[in-house]
Amino acid sequence: MLSPCYQHAYPEAGCDEAGRGSLAGPVFAAAVILPPGFHHPQLTDSKKLTANQRSELRRIIEREAADYAVAMVDEAQIDALNILNASLLAMHRALDRLRLNFGFIAVDGNRFIPYKNIPYKTLVKGDSKYLNIAAASILAKTYRDEYMIQLHDEFPHYNWLHNKGYATREHRRAINTYGRCKYHRKSFILKEQQLTLW
Repeated sequence: MLSPCYQHAYPEAGCDEAGRGSLAGPVFAAAVILPPGFHHPQLTDSKKLTANQRSELRRIIEREAADYAVAMVDEAQIDALNILNASLLAMHRALDRLRLNFGFIAVDGNRFIPYKNIPYKTLVKGDSKYLNIAAASILAKTYRDEYMIQLHDEFPHYNWLHNKGYATREHRRAINTYGRCKYHRKSFILKEQQLTLW
């Protein structure tokens, strides 16, 4: 069973991102403050859930969270900053949008840039240990998936409807055939062997 949060001394915001390993589109991040005593038996790391489960849990999180926010950093900024710094910037932007005061930040992963002198803890696989980080992972993932589906209509031959911009064989084949578009990250250079259709 996941713990609600990392610590209980201060109101805590859980943070996670989605899209860090994608070849195209923005990176999204979410920050979630759950109310005391919150629990849901299905809430866990978004990668362990089906799309339908994520959608249902997103509705529950948005309805029952004490506060939540989602933010993004686009592909141009990713190219300028690098994906790690862009991911951390997206987290800061999500935290900026929270309305409630919080005194601690729990972050999925092992890297973070201090935010307004608020204490924080980085937690490897935190989205499978703490409910507030799991909730943030679900919001970041579902908001990003929706965004990539919208981009799919503009460039359907990459099939972002299904691969969401990640380096699937289908996506690599489309890049090989059509080249890159304005939403592809220039800082992600596919080597020739990665474009080979194996």
